[in-house]
Amino acid sequence: MNDSLPYEIGVSDASNLRNSPEKPLFLDVREPFEVETAHLDPDLHIPMQSITEQWADLPKDRPVLVYCHHGMRSLRVTEYLRSRGVAHAQSISGGIDAWSREIDPSIPRY
Repeated sequence: MNDSLPYEIGVSDASNLRNSPEKPLFLDVREPFEVETAHLDPDLHIPMQSITEQWADLPKDRPVLVYCHHGMRSLRVTEYLRSRGVAHAQSISGGIDAWSREIDPSIPRY
């Protein structure tokens, strides 16, 4: 496990990684109705309640950036994933709401 990697990453840093050679997986853990309202075109959508059934399909060899609405669910999912060996999982601090405010105002806030 990578204990030196912070559990949270800011939206600016996450945005910068979006096109990096590491190609992080953006994991949206919100409910389907939330994804319909606003989304980042995530690489993968797994609602939080399904993560215990699907976590093993996540890559272990590249960054996994987890996001939700404000960052609380994604932090819990990140903690769960890290405990299962997904060492490069990080929660996007502030969630899609912060992304909308700081990175892309065209994404609706709700």
